[in-house]
Amino acid sequence: MQKIKSLMARQGLKSPQESMADLSPVENLRIPSKEELREMREQPIDPQAEQEIIDSIEEVYFSNDSFDMVQHELEKLPPELNLQELEEYRDKLKRQQAAVSKKVADLILEKQPAYVKELERVTALQTNLQLAAVICTNARRQLSVAKEGFTEASLGLLANQRRRQLLTGLLKSLRTIKTLQRTDVRLSEMLEEEDYPGAIQLCLECQKAASTFKHYSCISELNSKLQDTLEQIEEQLDVALSKTCKHFDVSHYTKVQLAYTLLGKTQTAMDQLHMHFTQAIHNTVFQVVLGYVELCAGNADTKFQKMQYKDLCTHITLDSYIPCLTDLCKALWEVMLSYHRTMQWHEEHDKQETTPTPDDAAAAESDELMVDHSYVKKKLEHGLTRIWQDVQLKVKAYILGTDMSNFKYDDFIVVLDVISRLMQVGEEFCGSKSEVLQESIKRQSVNYFKNYHRARLEELRMFLENETWELCPVKSNFNIAQLHEFKFMGQCRSPSVSPSRQAACSTSPPQEELSLFQQYLQEGNPFEMHIEHKEEETEDVLASNGYESDELEKSVYQDYDSDSDVPDELKQDYVDEQTGDVPQKSVSRETIRSKKKSDYNLNKTNAPILTNTTLNVIRLVGKYMQMMNILKPIAFDVIHCVSQLFDYYLYAVYTFFGRNDMPVPSPSLPAHGGRETGPARVVGPACLYESSGLGLISSRLRTTLNRIQESLIDMEAGGENAGVHGPTEDRKEKVPSPHLSQMVVLTSSGTLYGLAQRVVATESLVFLAEQFESLQSHLDTMMPAAKKPFLQQFYSQTVSTASELRKPIYWIVAAKAIDYEQMLLMMAGVKWDIREIMSQHNVYVDVLLKEFEQFNKRLGDVSRHVRIPLPVSNVLWEHCIRLANRTLVEGYANVKKCSNEGRALMQLDFQQFLMKLEKLTDLRPIPDKEFVETYIKAYYLTENDMEQFIKNHREYSMKQLANLVNVCLGSHINKKARQKLLAAIDDIDRPKR
Repeated sequence: MQKIKSLMARQGLKSPQESMADLSPVENLRIPSKEELREMREQPIDPQAEQEIIDSIEEVYFSNDSFDMVQHELEKLPPELNLQELEEYRDKLKRQQAAVSKKVADLILEKQPAYVKELERVTALQTNLQLAAVICTNARRQLSVAKEGFTEASLGLLANQRRRQLLTGLLKSLRTIKTLQRTDVRLSEMLEEEDYPGAIQLCLECQKAASTFKHYSCISELNSKLQDTLEQIEEQLDVALSKTCKHFDVSHYTKVQLAYTLLGKTQTAMDQLHMHFTQAIHNTVFQVVLGYVELCAGNADTKFQKMQYKDLCTHITLDSYIPCLTDLCKALWEVMLSYHRTMQWHEEHDKQETTPTPDDAAAAESDELMVDHSYVKKKLEHGLTRIWQDVQLKVKAYILGTDMSNFKYDDFIVVLDVISRLMQVGEEFCGSKSEVLQESIKRQSVNYFKNYHRARLEELRMFLENETWELCPVKSNFNIAQLHEFKFMGQCRSPSVSPSRQAACSTSPPQEELSLFQQYLQEGNPFEMHIEHKEEETEDVLASNGYESDELEKSVYQDYDSDSDVPDELKQDYVDEQTGDVPQKSVSRETIRSKKKSDYNLNKTNAPILTNTTLNVIRLVGKYMQMMNILKPIAFDVIHCVSQLFDYYLYAVYTFFGRNDMPVPSPSLPAHGGRETGPARVVGPACLYESSGLGLISSRLRTTLNRIQESLIDMEAGGENAGVHGPTEDRKEKVPSPHLSQMVVLTSSGTLYGLAQRVVATESLVFLAEQFESLQSHLDTMMPAAKKPFLQQFYSQTVSTASELRKPIYWIVAAKAIDYEQMLLMMAGVKWDIREIMSQHNVYVDVLLKEFEQFNKRLGDVSRHVRIPLPVSNVLWEHCIRLANRTLVEGYANVKKCSNEGRALMQLDFQQFLMKLEKLTDLRPIPDKEFVETYIKAYYLTENDMEQFIKNHREYSMKQLANLVNVCLGSHINKKARQKLLAAIDDIDRPKR
């Protein structure tokens, strides 16, 4: 149909019949003529037969328009043509063509009305199209006029304005892009200026701008570069954060924290900070120790840098140990101070930021800040313990890396002082007791102190064996606090003293003291003071030529008196022996004379009596106390060693001066020289005095001496069986018994049997005991509670017994100074059974008094060299008078016959002795005065009174009591009564045996 329509359009409007002839040759293979059509219409054809004919047409004829039916039919012809068959086949094709033509004609005729109608519509459409063409032509002409008059003039302006706006926006974007591209330069400048917050702020703003212009291809590259720059800033920020670990700067740290806040990584920053502090501690100590090791090693090829820190510490030399330790502590202090200041910064920062926020968004942000602050606070508090633990472990490795047993004492004290101050830093830093440091320094201290104490005991033995017991001239106001070893006790309140020493001074009143972190917050270092402190140590304790000044020397003789009975040593101001105070004004000659008999202080002020050895012991005690004061864990060990120093000194003084030519108080205490001996033979009254019950050595002193000998004295050292009776391990804590120097002579009567040396030795021991007494409260504060009974026992049983050595030591002088044997012989020659009352005393009294006068003179001679204190002179006079009185009683007990007049002569003799004696000594009352008087009066007792007298007066010997019975009552009582009284005397004496 489309072909038919197109054909009709080309040929104009025609009738269907006319149009049939215009069909294309393809379709009009053979169009029947009008006659044929009429015939075909007129010839009735069976529709069914017609349909069968159409159906018999090959399918290929209905395929497409390009089908060539002629070619098709020709190709079907057989090789051999048969006319009849061809004609039949031709007729068949004709019938098929006629059926198709008839069918087509029927369909055309059937659709003709519709065709006509549609053709009319096409004609109308053609008319309308022609009208539309005219309208369009007119419109185009009018639009052309409008274009020329309006669009090109007015709308062109609008278009240009819009283009201008677009170009302006583009220019702004280009300028922004140009600024973004120049950002790298500015960021680098800001990083060099350490303006990290500004750099991060700029980088974040650039990233935001870059995301706005991401549609430009150049910006995508810039965005990735900005991200790399931001990561680079974070790396530099981490480096900047690490710098705060050694030298904290508020402005620097504020910038760093603000930068991390802008990044939103506050918690990450805190984690990184703790890592940096840990690394800073490691790097610091390693570099300090490495520097000293390489410096001391010189050009050695050892690869110290590759060593572990613990191994590196073992290469520190003894000379560089203390400087390295000090620098180590200084460096660690800087790290801990930085951490302390970091915590302070966060505390102040938190206070500033905790302000009320009314806005909801601000409230949410505040909640987030609170979470960050809480995390930071907990992290910092937890980090205190971790950092201090790292510090302890590093210092512990350093302490244990070197054997300190051969250190000098002062060097070791410096080490202890530095560690003590470091432990105080730890206590203020995080409240730690520094168990790691305490344990490590305790191990070193115990090892050092054992070796040190052993060497000091041997040194003390050497001092004692070479000591000539000469007076060490010290000033009258000498005090152990003047010795630099005891400076620490008087400097407890000084801020420059060791922290451990400050803590140890319990006697100082409580006061507000700044902590080390407050003192050295801005500048200085708590470990710098030791060298300065050491340089300030000076002492001035020795007197010049025995005098403290020329004025004092002149004042000694200002009260010179020509009276011959006043010794020269008494021509000076009286010094109170009890208090040691010198009166401000000169006392009168009467006062001097009243004191002349017993105070021997020639030309000497009341300066302490001590020797170089005593001073050495006192210094040792001070050194020991310093060590104990600084290191509390070994306080008991140190105090025990201090007690051994005193024990050995006391034992040496007793061994040197208390056992020569005298009865040995106890079999367990050998005679001088180490040989076990029995009681030595002492003539006459000495034996009586020893057996009289008074006892020169108290049981407490005897127990103390035995204890010292058993625990401290190595009795086998130097003997034939040395090393046989016990292993060295058992004896290594003991010291051989000292021997008196051969320079000391104790047998000369001209020197009163070494009285000067005895006074110096004994009184120096008493002085040492007094110093120990003054230190008791301080030692008590250092002693652990469980060990305090040891200290109390040491003072009550050892220190307090020092003055008791005066009796046995001075008794030897008293026993030899007076010839008591001569007096006994002279008394034996006196006739006591006289019948007349005598008015003249016997000669033996004058001889005895002359002996005492000679004794008094020799005391004065000795006092010219050594001041004899009042307690010493009293003990000497007491011993001599007691021995003299006992000699008198012994002489009276030797009388075979005696009358009442003889008894009166005895009383006369004794009264004459007392009267003259009282002029020689100020000792009151006269010792044993009643002892003699009671014995003389016993001659007048009756039988019954005598029995009671025997029971009540056990101080007399059996011989003396028996003499009373035999001589006094012998002529008045019968034999039975005498036997009864003698039996009573024997009963009294039996327990003694």
